[in-house]
Amino acid sequence: MIAHTIQLALAPVFVLVAIGNILNLLSTRMGRVVDRSRLLIERHAETQGADHDKVVREIRTLDRRISLIGSAIFTLVVSALTIGMVVALLFLEELLDLDLQKIAATAFIFAIALLMWALTLFVRETRVASASLRIAEDFLEWERKL
Repeated sequence: MIAHTIQLALAPVFVLVAIGNILNLLSTRMGRVVDRSRLLIERHAETQGADHDKVVREIRTLDRRISLIGSAIFTLVVSALTIGMVVALLFLEELLDLDLQKIAATAFIFAIALLMWALTLFVRETRVASASLRIAEDFLEWERKL
């Protein structure tokens, strides 16, 4: 029966791998956002007028992105811990001959819901990033044929 339990535990483990990959992606994005915010914080005191306003707007956007990425990372970690608990419940059920199916299923559904929420936060962060990175029309030179 332990072989059957190992087979049952494979699906949650694959979800753990996916979560690990998403965490890697988010931590890379967080690093880039933090680096950019540090650069702008240095420029903050050196700017005035319209340039200062531009720096402040970008710092606010980066702050929002940091918040969204941080929330997504936290949510993914809780999801991963819950999936780890599901795997443990599957083995405890087998080893101790308990009926933990409903608890394991509920925990797995909760973990997937957390994963979906984290992905929603990720989409929101990418939309904030995209909105802030629009290229000014002046640089596009649409009137020029290339």
